[in-house]
Amino acid sequence: MDHFIYRNGILHAEDVAITEIAAAVGTPFYVYSQATLTRHFRVFDEALNGMNHLICYAMKANSNIAILKILGDLGAGMDVVSGGEYLRAKAAGISGDKIVFSGVGKTREEMALAIKNGIRQFNVESEAELKVLNEVALSLGAIAPITLRVNPDVDAKTHAKIATGKSENKFGIPISKAQEVYSIAASMEAIDVVGIDVHIGSQLTDLEPFRLAYKKVAELTKVLRQDGHNIRRLDLGGGLGIPYESSNQSPPLPEDYAKVIHETVGDLDCEIEIEPGRLLTGNAGLMVSSVIYNKSGEGRDFMIVDAAMNDLIRPALYEAYHEIIPVIESTENSETQDYDIVGPVCETGDTFANKRALTPVADGEMVAFRSAGAYGAVMASEYNTRPLIPEILVHGDQFSIIRDRPSIEAIIKRDIIPDWL
Repeated sequence: MDHFIYRNGILHAEDVAITEIAAAVGTPFYVYSQATLTRHFRVFDEALNGMNHLICYAMKANSNIAILKILGDLGAGMDVVSGGEYLRAKAAGISGDKIVFSGVGKTREEMALAIKNGIRQFNVESEAELKVLNEVALSLGAIAPITLRVNPDVDAKTHAKIATGKSENKFGIPISKAQEVYSIAASMEAIDVVGIDVHIGSQLTDLEPFRLAYKKVAELTKVLRQDGHNIRRLDLGGGLGIPYESSNQSPPLPEDYAKVIHETVGDLDCEIEIEPGRLLTGNAGLMVSSVIYNKSGEGRDFMIVDAAMNDLIRPALYEAYHEIIPVIESTENSETQDYDIVGPVCETGDTFANKRALTPVADGEMVAFRSAGAYGAVMASEYNTRPLIPEILVHGDQFSIIRDRPSIEAIIKRDIIPDWL
């Protein structure tokens, strides 16, 4: 469920008309619903009732500080994958003891930043990283709390570019080597082993891969405890999918996912950490764009919009589907026709949809891309010297710009011409 609905024939975000936002900021832009974010978090949190747990939002999905503050105020921790994300979380008021640091390539500088300013745990992904983390912590006279991310070799049955739990993926330590690496970690002076971490991929629409992975984690927990490790925390990652195609997708509900956790690791007396990202923010956002031209081609019609692949790269990168709807509601008897919806960037890959059945939208009118709240704005670029588009937050009948559109002049001024030119 989200809070984007038609009222009097105009698409609204909560109680604000999309046309009103467009008049104030121009198109294209992202718009997020605070009510939807709040609802998604609470539904997920309530599904985990009865378990000692912390939801650590995977902020790579959408790292705007306003979004982080909303979720932090609801009780969320944060899962970060860079020093920049760590500082964003701190700027949003998240305390260090609620921040988990993931990622395969943490630098010494990032490790020191987190240790000095507070960290819940590092999710360590290799023996090399473990060694460096111990050295950094020793140099600071500190103890670094860690989990080891194990790779369970489970096929998440998702897009190849967002699968992370198979043996050929770059993430984690092979589960077959876990005992050995945990023994090494326990011998290190500045390392405190607190638990196990696993994450098998993103946009999962089947619970069975989670079940298989978590059973392996449960078995490993028992083995490690027998070896003398105080395993008291299980970071089970994120990855639960959302419905991008409302007509034919129904991913598992958070309560069904929670049942899998109960059934597989619920008897281990461990604190459970979950790292949802897309699940919380994906359907809480739209990207809104204006039609520049309708163009008839050889055997197909094009709808050219003012958003482009640099604004929303998921279709070009993952062949991802986003439902596209008119901002001015179609009438019940409106006929549809097939369009290729494309942007103005000079790439054939700048295509949002091929042969998508839509009611005609006239030049100058607007369309909205649904389910754009995750991996939209955060993956955007300034390719073709196109400014990053604004982000808008709606709360009831109010809206606020939470990231402004930079001017082209400001973009150009960042470049520096050397003295010798």
